[in-house]
Amino acid sequence: MRLIVGLGNPGNRYRDTPHNAGYQVADLLAARFRLKWRQTRKIDAEFADGPMAGVDCLLLKPTTYMNASGEAVLPLVRGENLDVARDLLVVYDDVALPLGRIRIRASGSSGGHRGMNSIISALRTNEFPRLRCGVSLEEDAAAPVPGHGLKDYVLTPWPRSCRPPVEEMVALAADAVEMWLTHEVGDVMTEYNRK
Repeated sequence: MRLIVGLGNPGNRYRDTPHNAGYQVADLLAARFRLKWRQTRKIDAEFADGPMAGVDCLLLKPTTYMNASGEAVLPLVRGENLDVARDLLVVYDDVALPLGRIRIRASGSSGGHRGMNSIISALRTNEFPRLRCGVSLEEDAAAPVPGHGLKDYVLTPWPRSCRPPVEEMVALAADAVEMWLTHEVGDVMTEYNRK
């Protein structure tokens, strides 16, 4: 079983915001493989399960809000007895990458992302793969948007002009997740980290 976690915030208010890039990737994967989203009473999350690229998978969208994402991930990791270094992939937004770029890594720090902080704290390890989706409108990604605070930026809906590149990035990230299911992380890094 592989667990793919898309991070975001629940509710229509946040649907088309940069902070929900992980949700968007999870939604696209569910649509590609015709998996149905369901709510569970055991944890605060929506999930969809079934085969993806010939691999038994569980897609998860924590509904705990971003800062408590680990509360939804930990029970599934324990319940399914997953080896997080092999079986877990977390997909989330990153303001340190320009819009359209994706980066996959086998492990590492949270980079200040609160959802990842929560998951790393809950699992007590940072040794698991993650896929970052760039959401900065600045090419050097030093600041997401001049004159905007980070929180306001990531929680404000995308301008209409950004929607095509966002959709392209989400599709690229979903392609990378599919490759991860059947290849080593290093192979996925070689294929997608330079695009």
